[in-house]
Amino acid sequence: MTEITASHAADLLRPDFVLLVTCQDRKGLVAAIAGSIAAQDCNIIHNAQFGDAHTGRFFMRVAFKAPEGLSREKFSVAFLSVASAYALEWQVHDVRVKLRALVMVSKGGHCLNDLLYRTATGYLPMEVTSVVSNHTTWQRRVEHEGIAFHHLPITPETKAEQEARLMALIDEQRVDLIILARYMQVLSDATCRKLEGRVINIHHSSLPAFKGAKPYHRAWERGVKLVGATGHYVTADLDEGPIIAQDVSMVDHADTIDDLIAQGQETESRVLTRAVKAHCEHRVMLNGARTVVFK
Repeated sequence: MTEITASHAADLLRPDFVLLVTCQDRKGLVAAIAGSIAAQDCNIIHNAQFGDAHTGRFFMRVAFKAPEGLSREKFSVAFLSVASAYALEWQVHDVRVKLRALVMVSKGGHCLNDLLYRTATGYLPMEVTSVVSNHTTWQRRVEHEGIAFHHLPITPETKAEQEARLMALIDEQRVDLIILARYMQVLSDATCRKLEGRVINIHHSSLPAFKGAKPYHRAWERGVKLVGATGHYVTADLDEGPIIAQDVSMVDHADTIDDLIAQGQETESRVLTRAVKAHCEHRVMLNGARTVVFK
Protein backbone atom coordinates (compact mmCIF):
# COMPACT_ATOMS: atom_id res chain seq x y z
CA MET A 1 0.00 0.00 0.00
CA THR A 2 1.34 3.42 -0.97
CA GLU A 3 1.79 5.73 1.98
CA ILE A 4 0.14 9.12 1.52
CA THR A 5 2.27 11.89 2.98
CA ALA A 6 0.81 15.08 4.43
CA SER A 7 2.10 17.13 1.49
CA HIS A 8 0.65 14.67 -1.03
CA ALA A 9 -2.70 14.70 0.77
CA ALA A 10 -2.72 18.50 0.72
CA ASP A 11 -1.96 18.46 -3.01
CA LEU A 12 -4.93 16.17 -3.63
CA LEU A 13 -7.18 18.78 -2.02
CA ARG A 14 -5.66 21.72 -3.90
CA PRO A 15 -7.89 22.65 -6.87
CA ASP A 16 -6.57 23.37 -10.35
CA PHE A 17 -9.57 25.31 -11.65
CA VAL A 18 -12.46 27.41 -10.38
CA LEU A 19 -15.68 27.58 -12.37
CA LEU A 20 -18.03 30.54 -11.81
CA VAL A 21 -21.58 30.27 -13.11
CA THR A 22 -24.62 32.53 -13.01
CA CYS A 23 -27.98 32.27 -14.77
CA GLN A 24 -31.69 32.36 -14.11
CA ASP A 25 -32.47 29.74 -11.47
CA ARG A 26 -34.07 26.52 -12.68
CA LYS A 27 -34.20 22.84 -11.85
CA GLY A 28 -31.32 20.57 -12.76
CA LEU A 29 -28.56 23.19 -12.82
CA VAL A 30 -26.35 21.69 -10.11
CA ALA A 31 -26.66 18.15 -11.49
CA ALA A 32 -25.88 19.26 -15.05
CA ILE A 33 -22.84 21.32 -14.03
CA ALA A 34 -21.46 18.65 -11.69
CA GLY A 35 -22.10 15.98 -14.33
CA SER A 36 -20.14 17.88 -16.95
CA ILE A 37 -17.21 18.31 -14.57
CA ALA A 38 -17.24 14.62 -13.62
CA ALA A 39 -17.48 13.59 -17.30
CA GLN A 40 -14.07 15.21 -17.82
CA ASP A 41 -12.60 13.06 -15.02
CA CYS A 42 -12.36 16.06 -12.68
CA ASN A 43 -12.83 15.86 -8.91
CA ILE A 44 -14.84 18.59 -7.17
CA ILE A 45 -12.94 19.88 -4.12
CA HIS A 46 -15.39 22.56 -3.02
CA ASN A 47 -18.79 23.74 -4.18
CA ALA A 48 -20.82 26.77 -3.09
CA GLN A 49 -24.07 28.09 -4.49
CA PHE A 50 -26.62 30.81 -3.88
CA GLY A 51 -30.10 31.43 -5.22
CA ASP A 52 -31.22 35.05 -5.03
CA ALA A 53 -34.95 34.97 -4.27
CA HIS A 54 -35.23 38.68 -5.10
CA THR A 55 -33.84 38.49 -8.65
CA GLY A 56 -34.30 34.80 -9.42
CA ARG A 57 -30.59 34.53 -10.27
CA PHE A 58 -28.50 31.48 -9.45
CA PHE A 59 -24.80 31.73 -8.56
CA MET A 60 -22.32 28.87 -8.25
CA ARG A 61 -18.59 28.49 -7.59
CA VAL A 62 -16.97 25.10 -8.12
CA ALA A 63 -13.32 24.42 -7.32
CA PHE A 64 -12.07 21.18 -8.85
CA LYS A 65 -8.96 19.15 -9.55
CA ALA A 66 -8.32 18.15 -13.15
CA PRO A 67 -6.58 15.10 -14.61
CA GLU A 68 -3.13 15.57 -16.08
CA GLY A 69 -3.25 17.19 -19.51
CA LEU A 70 -6.65 18.87 -19.14
CA SER A 71 -6.16 22.56 -19.90
CA ARG A 72 -8.55 25.41 -19.21
CA GLU A 73 -9.22 25.64 -22.94
CA LYS A 74 -10.03 21.93 -23.29
CA PHE A 75 -12.34 22.05 -20.30
CA SER A 76 -14.12 25.09 -21.72
CA VAL A 77 -14.77 23.42 -25.07
CA ALA A 78 -16.29 20.35 -23.38
CA PHE A 79 -18.37 22.51 -21.02
CA LEU A 80 -19.97 24.50 -23.85
CA SER A 81 -22.82 22.04 -24.38
CA VAL A 82 -24.08 22.42 -20.81
CA ALA A 83 -23.47 26.18 -20.86
CA SER A 84 -25.56 26.55 -24.02
CA ALA A 85 -28.36 24.24 -22.85
CA TYR A 86 -28.88 26.21 -19.63
CA ALA A 87 -27.96 29.71 -20.96
CA LEU A 88 -25.13 30.03 -18.45
CA GLU A 89 -22.89 33.04 -17.98
CA TRP A 90 -19.63 31.46 -16.90
CA GLN A 91 -15.88 31.76 -16.44
CA VAL A 92 -13.24 29.17 -15.65
CA HIS A 93 -9.98 30.20 -13.97
CA ASP A 94 -6.71 28.33 -13.59
CA VAL A 95 -5.93 28.94 -9.90
CA ARG A 96 -2.39 27.63 -10.31
CA VAL A 97 -1.63 30.92 -12.08
CA LYS A 98 -1.35 33.93 -9.77
CA LEU A 99 -3.10 37.16 -10.74
CA ARG A 100 -0.82 40.02 -11.77
CA ALA A 101 -1.61 43.10 -9.65
CA LEU A 102 -0.57 46.73 -9.95
CA VAL A 103 -0.83 48.73 -6.71
CA MET A 104 -1.46 52.48 -6.60
CA VAL A 105 -0.67 54.57 -3.50
CA SER A 106 -0.24 58.20 -2.43
CA LYS A 107 1.34 59.22 0.90
CA GLY A 108 -0.45 56.88 3.31
CA GLY A 109 1.38 53.55 3.28
CA HIS A 110 -0.56 51.37 5.74
CA CYS A 111 -2.52 49.48 3.08
CA LEU A 112 0.48 49.20 0.75
CA ASN A 113 2.68 47.72 3.48
CA ASP A 114 0.03 45.18 4.45
CA LEU A 115 -0.40 44.12 0.82
CA LEU A 116 3.36 43.75 0.29
CA TYR A 117 3.76 41.67 3.46
CA ARG A 118 0.82 39.38 2.77
CA THR A 119 1.92 38.88 -0.82
CA ALA A 120 5.46 38.00 0.30
CA THR A 121 4.13 35.42 2.77
CA GLY A 122 1.88 33.83 0.15
CA TYR A 123 -1.36 34.78 1.91
CA LEU A 124 -2.43 36.74 -1.17
CA PRO A 125 -2.20 34.59 -4.32
CA MET A 126 -0.96 37.37 -6.57
CA GLU A 127 2.20 38.88 -8.03
CA VAL A 128 2.75 42.63 -7.65
CA THR A 129 4.07 43.76 -11.03
CA SER A 130 4.74 47.35 -9.95
CA VAL A 131 3.63 50.18 -7.69
CA VAL A 132 2.42 53.49 -9.14
CA SER A 133 2.27 56.66 -7.05
CA ASN A 134 1.75 60.38 -7.44
CA HIS A 135 4.41 60.85 -4.72
CA THR A 136 7.84 59.33 -4.02
CA THR A 137 7.14 58.69 -0.31
CA TRP A 138 7.20 54.89 -0.63
CA GLN A 139 9.69 54.48 -3.47
CA ARG A 140 12.55 53.10 -1.32
CA ARG A 141 10.19 50.74 0.53
CA VAL A 142 8.84 49.33 -2.73
CA GLU A 143 12.21 49.01 -4.44
CA HIS A 144 13.58 47.26 -1.33
CA GLU A 145 11.11 44.47 -2.17
CA GLY A 146 12.52 44.28 -5.70
CA ILE A 147 9.33 45.74 -7.18
CA ALA A 148 9.34 48.44 -9.87
CA PHE A 149 8.15 51.88 -8.74
CA HIS A 150 6.64 54.40 -11.16
CA HIS A 151 6.25 58.04 -10.11
CA LEU A 152 3.35 59.64 -11.98
CA PRO A 153 2.69 63.06 -10.41
CA ILE A 154 -0.78 64.40 -11.10
CA THR A 155 -1.93 67.96 -11.77
CA PRO A 156 -5.10 69.06 -13.55
CA GLU A 157 -2.95 69.75 -16.61
CA THR A 158 -1.18 66.34 -16.61
CA LYS A 159 -4.05 64.07 -15.51
CA ALA A 160 -4.97 62.81 -19.00
CA GLU A 161 -1.32 62.25 -19.95
CA GLN A 162 -0.52 60.35 -16.74
CA GLU A 163 -3.62 58.16 -17.03
CA ALA A 164 -2.51 57.29 -20.56
CA ARG A 165 0.87 56.26 -19.12
CA LEU A 166 -0.94 54.23 -16.46
CA MET A 167 -2.96 52.38 -19.10
CA ALA A 168 0.24 51.69 -21.03
CA LEU A 169 1.83 50.17 -17.91
CA ILE A 170 -1.24 48.02 -17.33
CA ASP A 171 -1.04 46.70 -20.89
CA GLU A 172 2.74 46.19 -20.85
CA GLN A 173 2.66 44.31 -17.55
CA ARG A 174 -0.41 42.24 -18.49
CA VAL A 175 -2.11 43.40 -15.28
CA ASP A 176 -5.20 41.51 -14.10
CA LEU A 177 -6.01 43.64 -11.04
CA ILE A 178 -5.42 47.26 -10.02
CA ILE A 179 -5.49 47.97 -6.27
CA LEU A 180 -6.01 51.52 -5.00
CA ALA A 181 -4.20 51.31 -1.66
CA ARG A 182 -5.22 54.77 -0.42
CA TYR A 183 -4.47 56.35 -3.79
CA MET A 184 -5.82 59.84 -3.28
CA GLN A 185 -6.61 60.72 -6.88
CA VAL A 186 -9.92 60.15 -8.65
CA LEU A 187 -9.64 58.09 -11.82
CA SER A 188 -11.42 59.61 -14.82
CA ASP A 189 -14.77 58.19 -15.95
CA ALA A 190 -13.16 56.90 -19.14
CA THR A 191 -10.45 55.03 -17.23
CA CYS A 192 -13.01 53.59 -14.80
CA ARG A 193 -15.06 52.26 -17.71
CA LYS A 194 -12.02 50.72 -19.41
CA LEU A 195 -10.98 48.96 -16.21
CA GLU A 196 -14.43 48.01 -14.93
CA GLY A 197 -14.34 44.93 -12.70
CA ARG A 198 -10.54 45.08 -12.42
CA VAL A 199 -10.04 47.90 -9.87
CA ILE A 200 -10.51 47.55 -6.10
CA ASN A 201 -10.56 50.61 -3.84
CA ILE A 202 -10.67 51.11 -0.07
CA HIS A 203 -12.24 54.00 1.79
CA HIS A 204 -13.21 54.81 5.33
CA SER A 205 -16.83 54.10 6.16
CA SER A 206 -17.39 57.56 7.57
CA LEU A 207 -18.60 58.38 4.07
CA PRO A 208 -20.83 60.07 3.15
CA ALA A 209 -21.12 61.91 6.48
CA PHE A 210 -17.48 63.04 6.55
CA LYS A 211 -16.28 63.59 3.01
CA GLY A 212 -13.15 65.44 1.98
CA ALA A 213 -10.00 66.20 3.95
CA LYS A 214 -9.37 64.93 7.51
CA PRO A 215 -12.50 62.76 7.86
CA TYR A 216 -11.25 61.14 11.08
CA HIS A 217 -10.76 64.54 12.70
CA ARG A 218 -14.33 65.53 11.94
CA ALA A 219 -15.63 62.11 12.99
CA TRP A 220 -13.85 62.53 16.34
CA GLU A 221 -15.36 66.00 16.76
CA ARG A 222 -18.81 64.43 16.31
CA GLY A 223 -18.06 61.75 18.90
CA VAL A 224 -18.49 58.71 16.65
CA LYS A 225 -18.46 55.34 18.42
CA LEU A 226 -17.03 53.26 15.57
CA VAL A 227 -14.77 53.59 12.57
CA GLY A 228 -14.98 51.32 9.56
CA ALA A 229 -13.79 50.65 6.05
CA THR A 230 -15.30 49.49 2.77
CA GLY A 231 -13.51 47.59 -0.01
CA HIS A 232 -15.30 47.85 -3.33
CA TYR A 233 -14.95 47.72 -7.10
CA VAL A 234 -14.37 51.07 -8.74
CA THR A 235 -16.98 52.53 -11.06
CA ALA A 236 -17.50 55.97 -12.56
CA ASP A 237 -19.77 56.73 -9.57
CA LEU A 238 -17.26 57.81 -6.92
CA ASP A 239 -17.08 55.40 -3.94
CA GLU A 240 -20.34 53.73 -4.97
CA GLY A 241 -19.10 50.57 -6.72
CA PRO A 242 -20.21 47.05 -5.69
CA ILE A 243 -19.06 46.29 -2.14
CA ILE A 244 -16.77 43.28 -1.55
CA ALA A 245 -15.83 43.60 2.14
CA GLN A 246 -16.54 45.80 5.17
CA ASP A 247 -15.57 45.89 8.83
CA VAL A 248 -15.65 48.21 11.84
CA SER A 249 -13.64 48.97 14.96
CA MET A 250 -15.30 50.26 18.12
CA VAL A 251 -14.08 53.48 19.76
CA ASP A 252 -15.17 55.38 22.85
CA HIS A 253 -15.00 58.80 24.49
CA ALA A 254 -11.45 58.27 25.78
CA ASP A 255 -9.93 57.72 22.34
CA THR A 256 -7.92 60.58 20.88
CA ILE A 257 -7.87 61.67 17.26
CA ASP A 258 -4.62 59.71 16.86
CA ASP A 259 -6.33 56.62 18.31
CA LEU A 260 -9.17 57.04 15.84
CA ILE A 261 -6.80 57.40 12.89
CA ALA A 262 -4.74 54.37 13.96
CA GLN A 263 -7.82 52.19 14.34
CA GLY A 264 -9.20 53.44 11.05
CA GLN A 265 -5.98 52.68 9.19
CA GLU A 266 -5.75 49.20 10.69
CA THR A 267 -9.33 48.52 9.63
CA GLU A 268 -8.69 49.86 6.13
CA SER A 269 -5.68 47.55 5.73
CA ARG A 270 -7.60 44.53 6.99
CA VAL A 271 -10.62 45.14 4.77
CA LEU A 272 -8.62 45.86 1.62
CA THR A 273 -6.63 42.67 2.06
CA ARG A 274 -9.86 40.72 2.59
CA ALA A 275 -11.39 42.17 -0.59
CA VAL A 276 -8.25 41.53 -2.65
CA LYS A 277 -7.96 37.95 -1.39
CA ALA A 278 -11.60 37.23 -2.29
CA HIS A 279 -11.05 38.61 -5.80
CA CYS A 280 -7.77 36.72 -6.33
CA GLU A 281 -9.41 33.47 -5.22
CA HIS A 282 -12.30 34.05 -7.64
CA ARG A 283 -14.88 34.14 -4.84
CA VAL A 284 -16.65 37.35 -5.92
CA MET A 285 -19.52 37.46 -8.39
CA LEU A 286 -21.45 40.56 -9.43
CA ASN A 287 -25.19 40.58 -8.77
CA GLY A 288 -26.29 43.87 -10.28
CA ALA A 289 -24.98 46.64 -8.01
CA ARG A 290 -24.34 44.06 -5.28
CA THR A 291 -21.91 41.16 -4.95
CA VAL A 292 -22.07 37.51 -3.99
CA VAL A 293 -18.90 36.69 -2.03
CA PHE A 294 -18.43 32.99 -1.38
CA LYS A 295 -16.41 31.88 1.65
